[in-house]
Amino acid sequence: MIEDGGKHFCCKGCQGVYHLLTEGGLESFYAKKGDTKLTPVAGSQQDLARFDLEGFAKKYVTQTENGFNEISLIIEHIHCAACVWLNEKILHQTEGIIEANINYTDYKAKIIWDPQKIKLSQIIEKIQAIGYDAYAYDPKVAEEKAQKTRRDYYIKMIVAIFATMNVMWLAIAKYFGFFSGMDKDIKFIISTAELVLATPTLFFSGWVFFRGAYFGLKNKIVNMDLLVASGALLIYLYSIYVLFSGIGETYFDSVTMIITFILVGKFLEVLSKKSAGDSLDSLRAHIPDEITVIKGGKEQLLSATEVQKGDLALLKAGDMAIVDGVITEGEASVDESNLTGESKPLFKQTGDRIISGSTCLDSTLTYRVSKDFKNSTLNSLTTLLEEAQNKKPRIEEYTNTLSRYFSATILTLALLTFAGWYLYSGVFEQSFVTAVAVIIIACPCALALATPVATLVGLGVSFKRGILFKEARHIETIAKAKTLLLDKTGTLTYGKPKVVKEQILKEFDRGILAALLADSKHPISKGVFEYLNAAPTQRLDNFKALEAKGLQASFEGKELIGGSKRFLQEMGYTINREFSSSHFIFGIDGEVAAVYELKDKLKEGVKQDLEKIKGYGVTPIMVTGDNAAVAARIAKAVGIEKYYSEQTPTQKADLVQSFHGGVIMAGDGINDSLALSRADIACVMGSGADVSIKVSDVVLLHDSIKNLQEAIGIGKTTYGFIKQNLWLSLLYNAVTIPLAVAGFVIPLVAALSMSLSSLLVVGNSMRIKLKWR
Repeated sequence: MIEDGGKHFCCKGCQGVYHLLTEGGLESFYAKKGDTKLTPVAGSQQDLARFDLEGFAKKYVTQTENGFNEISLIIEHIHCAACVWLNEKILHQTEGIIEANINYTDYKAKIIWDPQKIKLSQIIEKIQAIGYDAYAYDPKVAEEKAQKTRRDYYIKMIVAIFATMNVMWLAIAKYFGFFSGMDKDIKFIISTAELVLATPTLFFSGWVFFRGAYFGLKNKIVNMDLLVASGALLIYLYSIYVLFSGIGETYFDSVTMIITFILVGKFLEVLSKKSAGDSLDSLRAHIPDEITVIKGGKEQLLSATEVQKGDLALLKAGDMAIVDGVITEGEASVDESNLTGESKPLFKQTGDRIISGSTCLDSTLTYRVSKDFKNSTLNSLTTLLEEAQNKKPRIEEYTNTLSRYFSATILTLALLTFAGWYLYSGVFEQSFVTAVAVIIIACPCALALATPVATLVGLGVSFKRGILFKEARHIETIAKAKTLLLDKTGTLTYGKPKVVKEQILKEFDRGILAALLADSKHPISKGVFEYLNAAPTQRLDNFKALEAKGLQASFEGKELIGGSKRFLQEMGYTINREFSSSHFIFGIDGEVAAVYELKDKLKEGVKQDLEKIKGYGVTPIMVTGDNAAVAARIAKAVGIEKYYSEQTPTQKADLVQSFHGGVIMAGDGINDSLALSRADIACVMGSGADVSIKVSDVVLLHDSIKNLQEAIGIGKTTYGFIKQNLWLSLLYNAVTIPLAVAGFVIPLVAALSMSLSSLLVVGNSMRIKLKWR
């Protein structure tokens, strides 16, 4: 017995329910319940205590940059969008919980909380108190739970289908008797048999709807489960009344068919949603738990989390790399399609990088680990995809708000329909059946599924093509964009310019120039450094790298300058010649010592991909720090009409802000961070190992414009299907509800059409896969 404020509770579960009801202004609940004892929340305190164990936290809980705890949970017993809304509302109102997002398609919740204010066990207890349950997300456990859910559906469907088939035979006999005449005793026996078959169908197979309706009403929410449960129960009770009174016709066949059709529809919906989210789950499920490392000359198996940076790992034929590294011994063909979608194997040898998530196809590789599992490319990208699925697009938030009020509106409309028909005809049975048809035919599920299923399919298709949207809402933003700003170097070109001409105007030690260039990350500097093919021979003083300008240092009292013509002119150098290509000028103490001209190669298919982007209604504009002549030549080659040259990083950022109506900024993430941060959508180009994830909204694992074109195309396709789904669900309700109100739809047809509307929306979303095969 627990005492709290003068009141006594049998357990902490009932104590938690009392506080929830009191905080929500529902104290009258106890008065309405009378002396009936409340059932404690399922599960003991020992079960809850395991969520606070150190071992559990080490396996499932991570820390955010702000020091808060984060976990992914699977919420059980969710049936509709209202369930998602209720859980999110209760969690958001709980002190200590920073963020709570639940994905309706797979019931996965991302929860961030302050461990100083609330324990994880208390969060689970809060979820249980409102009629749901939760467990930590684990791909293997999740699959086991999903199989159990499918088995439960199978059993319920077998019972429902068996009862429905037999009820149909009995109903056929009744229908023939209606026209040819039937003795009352025989009719009573047939109706009684229908009652026997309808009862387990309604209360066993249909229990899932009653449970959802109960917890919805308990928390002051009218959901889809209430519509189904109330409609079927009303027909059931009315049919019992008819059976024993002998007045009117029974509708037990409608009861079984309503439950059967909707249950089958829900099961197919579960399978479809599972298929939509398979990209991430299949990848997670196939990530090995262990890795072979070499320590003291011997092979050892370690768990993924035990491997440290600097360890020597072994990758055998058929194995997947779960950490990144650099090959120290061996050569083999490697499949990186898990991450990039590129099906062609790549040949790897000593010195090449191994990206986590890639699979060794033949031979054996030894490599030095460069990133632990937590920071590996594979874990980072799959974590980002999980987070993307939990971040709802704005359009989904609007539809969820609409669907919350939809069910209550339908119940009100059903009551008005009953009243109107009864006043018009005076026939109770006709008025009652028409009102029930209105309740059953309305489908908030189709509306609730319109956005999340299409979004999930779009994210999966993108991921298979090496495109990662960091948030689902970015799909909507990229679909609405009208302008694409493109950096030149590393985006339109390969970002590896080669020296095509060298002019020495003054003799100098090439080792000094190599020393000046050695630490620079700029592609021009790297190109000249590679051309020199000389090791830095001297140590320089006062080295400075001036962003988008050049390099500056001193050596034995002499000033060294390297960079563009514009930069050297600013530093007092006299340079009269014009350049038609990228260039690097090296000066010593006010005199130009050498001039290097470089050319970068355009990426393959750039012009064709930009034409496709234009076809999406997006205008490409090139922004570069290179000179006007180079910018004009590249723009003409790729079919870009508008370009801006000699732009500093700050000027690029200001330019991004000057555009309106949705701006995509695409760059290599090296000198574009500021501009990328100010764009509506930031797309960073690069390989999976080097991609600048932090500054981007969309990660492009392929270093190509085609990948960017696909990202825009998939975004627009997905958003288009979302709008189609919304129109389909709204059109369905706009057509069927008036027909039901007018009395043209019987409950049996209403149940069938309700299930089909949800399947129509899910099936339409799956067409995204067909379009981007």
